[in-house]
Amino acid sequence: MSKKKETDQIIQNYGARQSRQYLAIAVTMLLLLFLVLVYKRSDIFGEVPKSIIFSAQIFCIVAFIVFSAFNWRCPACGKYLGNDIYRPFCRHCRIRLK
Repeated sequence: MSKKKETDQIIQNYGARQSRQYLAIAVTMLLLLFLVLVYKRSDIFGEVPKSIIFSAQIFCIVAFIVFSAFNWRCPACGKYLGNDIYRPFCRHCRIRLK
């Protein structure tokens, strides 16, 4: 594969990872906001124990962290990209991502 095609493939793969990361952030935030609403107004769905709601919130956060640990990696070297979602290049292998 030519260098140009390889670079284009890495950029495309990074874009897909970035899109999945945005989706995961949005879904996690919506679920957490929903669970806060249920926690504050426990009469909406009947009596839901607050410990169950708290456990669900912790589960959402842990699931997001685990997903990010697997998804948010450099398409070229496989190293974790860090917490900058607009990263123009990999800080490990220096490959261009955008």
